[in-house]
Amino acid sequence: MIKWFKRKKSTPEGETDQDLAPVAILEEEAASSGEAAWEGARVPDLETDALEMPPSPGIMATEAPEEQTDPSLTVITGESEEVLELAPELEPPAEMEAEEALPPQKRRFFGRLRERLTRTREALSSKMDRLFLGKRVIDADLLEELEELLISADLGVDTSIELIEQTREKVRRKELTDPTRLKSHLKKEMFGVLTQVAEPVPSLVKPWVVMVIGVNGVGKTTTIAKLAHHDRRQGEKVLLVAADTFRAAAVEQLEIWGQRVEAEVIRQKTGSDPAAVVFDGLGAALARRVDKVYIDTAGRLHTKVNLMEELKKVKRTAAKKIEGAPHEVLLVLDATTGQNAISQARLFHEAIGVTGVIMTKLDGTAKGGVAIGVVKETGLPLKFIGVGEKMDDLRPFDPEAYLEAIIS
Repeated sequence: MIKWFKRKKSTPEGETDQDLAPVAILEEEAASSGEAAWEGARVPDLETDALEMPPSPGIMATEAPEEQTDPSLTVITGESEEVLELAPELEPPAEMEAEEALPPQKRRFFGRLRERLTRTREALSSKMDRLFLGKRVIDADLLEELEELLISADLGVDTSIELIEQTREKVRRKELTDPTRLKSHLKKEMFGVLTQVAEPVPSLVKPWVVMVIGVNGVGKTTTIAKLAHHDRRQGEKVLLVAADTFRAAAVEQLEIWGQRVEAEVIRQKTGSDPAAVVFDGLGAALARRVDKVYIDTAGRLHTKVNLMEELKKVKRTAAKKIEGAPHEVLLVLDATTGQNAISQARLFHEAIGVTGVIMTKLDGTAKGGVAIGVVKETGLPLKFIGVGEKMDDLRPFDPEAYLEAIIS
């Protein structure tokens, strides 16, 4: 490649900048004019030096080892002194430097999460960029459009309105005036939403009993298998209880997963009382001194009162067998359902008393913003997120990584 320099020329009107010219051309021009070119200056070797030139269509740049060069070269000519300035190199973006500073394992996870949440980022971050483009002030129209954007990204109506009201107040107090700062401001507010919920402190009680609930099709059984896999990697002994007795396929599926993750499964025949299965399962957990128990329940339609009552019965039975059980009630929600996930979370929490949420299928939807709405409008902590089908694709929720993946 050829290194290009700015040329300055003395004229009757004063000193002016001319177009960029490569070293070879400047040397040739100086020689033809009879001037003593390049005295006291080093002329870069075009064969060996790493030289730069502006990109030009149809010209391929060749790589060469880069050599340290002074930011300016002084060239003595017959009449005047010309200063050839080397264009400064571009620095990497700050967010790139921050990402490079992360440990390799976390950097890989961040990259994977960012890749899996591409559709949500397009629905939220990319649309924000287009909305803010060319805007010089934050006015009522801009905030109204931003509110519509947040609602359409499935953050929830109440959550979106509250975020905009907080933003409007900052604008009114002159604390926020630049549209280019809106995105970072919203990210900070969302981080506050996701971290303001206090999670219960895990106890040393063994066995630790976790009841997993949710409607049909959200992936409860697969999620239980991934949770058990996570615990097994921590060296814990896990027991699975097949309390979804209405579908034979559900029991068989849990048994297959149990074999894969090396966790024993307690089951009874199809049609048995789910509460009875739980009672026996917890008895086995006590006898075998397991560390953790996961109870797989049937896919309950949250609008059916009788089915909700049955879940309450299962919960009461667990408490009779082991004091304080179930110690956690995790609600599995499907991110692809959007706003319906918020409705499910409200109703299950009111009926059963949910302690945490697991959001699945975030990788296949543009509605990933619903996670913020669920936390804000229910007050429940988001414990895990699912971003793929592999066992390691169920991850403990990291608010910072999540927000960086959808708003960047």
